[in-house]
Amino acid sequence: MHPVPLIPESAPFSSEQRAWLNGFLAGVFSRTPSQLVGSELARAPSAALTPLTILFGSQTGTAEGLAKKAAKEAGKRGFAAMVLDMAEYDISRLASEKNLLVIVSTFGEGEPPDSAKPLHAALATSLATTPPLSLANLRFSVCALGDTNYTLFCQCGKDFDARLEKLGATRTTPRVDCDLEYEEPFTKWLDTSLVGMSGSSSPVSEPGPGSAPPATTEESGFSKKNPFPSAVLAVRTLNAPGSAKEVNHIEFSLEGSGLDYAAGDALGVIPQNCPALVADVLAALGSDGEEAVPTPAGDLSLRRALTEIYDLSKPSADLLTLCNVTVEAGSTTAPHHVVDVLLAKPGLKLAPTDLVKALRKIQPRLYSISSSPKAHAGQVHLTVGAVRYEKDGRARKGVCSTFLAERALSAAKVGVYVHSNQAFRPPANGDTPMIMVGPGTGIAPFRAFLHERRATGAKGKNWLFFGDQRAASDFLYREELTALQTEGLLTRLDLAFSRDQAEKIYVQQRMLENAAELYAWLEAGAHFYVCGDASRMAKDVDAALLKAVETAGGKTAAEAVAYVQALRTSKRYQRDVY
Repeated sequence: MHPVPLIPESAPFSSEQRAWLNGFLAGVFSRTPSQLVGSELARAPSAALTPLTILFGSQTGTAEGLAKKAAKEAGKRGFAAMVLDMAEYDISRLASEKNLLVIVSTFGEGEPPDSAKPLHAALATSLATTPPLSLANLRFSVCALGDTNYTLFCQCGKDFDARLEKLGATRTTPRVDCDLEYEEPFTKWLDTSLVGMSGSSSPVSEPGPGSAPPATTEESGFSKKNPFPSAVLAVRTLNAPGSAKEVNHIEFSLEGSGLDYAAGDALGVIPQNCPALVADVLAALGSDGEEAVPTPAGDLSLRRALTEIYDLSKPSADLLTLCNVTVEAGSTTAPHHVVDVLLAKPGLKLAPTDLVKALRKIQPRLYSISSSPKAHAGQVHLTVGAVRYEKDGRARKGVCSTFLAERALSAAKVGVYVHSNQAFRPPANGDTPMIMVGPGTGIAPFRAFLHERRATGAKGKNWLFFGDQRAASDFLYREELTALQTEGLLTRLDLAFSRDQAEKIYVQQRMLENAAELYAWLEAGAHFYVCGDASRMAKDVDAALLKAVETAGGKTAAEAVAYVQALRTSKRYQRDVY
């Protein structure tokens, strides 16, 4: 079988056109014998194709990646699939669509991701207009991505699903709500959706005898399903003595992995549970840890299974049911970790096999990469704050952050993979100015951006807003940043250390103090980036940006909102927040 030709990113097509062509060509070649040449090949595209629009809303790139997979699979089944970012989609187009797949994540507590906000709001507005937008000719299905650790699980996808139905669209396949392990439910949903929209009950055609489908990077290389066992090269604390925080710089080797990454991507890390926590769970069970239990990796000792395979943080619904523990919605006394459930039922005799069946698999953690492959060949760096706190009289630890801080160097290898985030990239043109707001560990991707610009000789101006608690102990990468400023690469460095004076000062205040220059940079074409805490910092920075545009640009509040939205739509305002 011919390998599926891929349209290179250097080709003169938009990302959407490239996705459609890749999907179409995948379909043609999956259905075409190797003998199809000449006039037969020329006639192949004339077959009637079913139109299909695939909309994605993504914060970290997962939904975008799934949308592109969906397009390729749709191309194999006779669809002319077009992949579109919700940020670039006008609601007025919906009335003329025939078939629509929506793949969207939920961000934080039920919010749409940045790229989905305009369309999400437009659908709500359409429901309130008289008459409402009519989508009577539209067939659709929704794949919602989320995390059951959050109360409003998959809320954004649920919103899209309900609003499309209320506007008259026909749901061809029930919405699927995917937790962190989304691959299997996504694949089943996609198959069902494509069958429903094609009116055919036939699954994707199988390759002919002696042929095999072309290998993809995810299938043949290191990935989330097959992480690379990386050697940890270094772990060093970035805070000085006296700090209330512990932020570590971690360096991994990628030698021999074949993994590529770009500045702006994230690294997935497979953590292990703390041995002390595992020991507490075993003690609560009355187990020595040597019992064999089933795991996805085969039978293992209970101690090893609890260390490497199963999540001991937030208890699953299955575990609560098994232990007959009732948790009221919004309760502040709910069990925080698995061990809390076991300690709450001291007389309960629980078999090790029953316990592991009621546990979720431990999930990889994603961290913004703080290195550039052009400056740190064969390596990837992270900047991670160790999470430590006390609750209910017990010391608690962040699973992965303290694994990296305490045990990664001594571990033989640590499983890692690259998570691409096309929605967070430095400007393609090295002459374009950048404004970066990254307090605390939010500095991570901007260290990567700056190292990349130095390695490529980019001439664009660079402005960084950084803040933390105290300059003496929390000025992360102080020597690097001051050196970049001295050599002229870092044009401006504005600092906000909240505890160094009586009145707390944050990065958003520094933005407002420099509103006129910030607006001048934006008017000169600068891209604006934010990385860090989503719950407060990112919202405050967004409000400060709007205020700066309003005051320095002489705009009304509504005009400032439109200006900032235009920055988002043109991909000049990008956020990597968590």
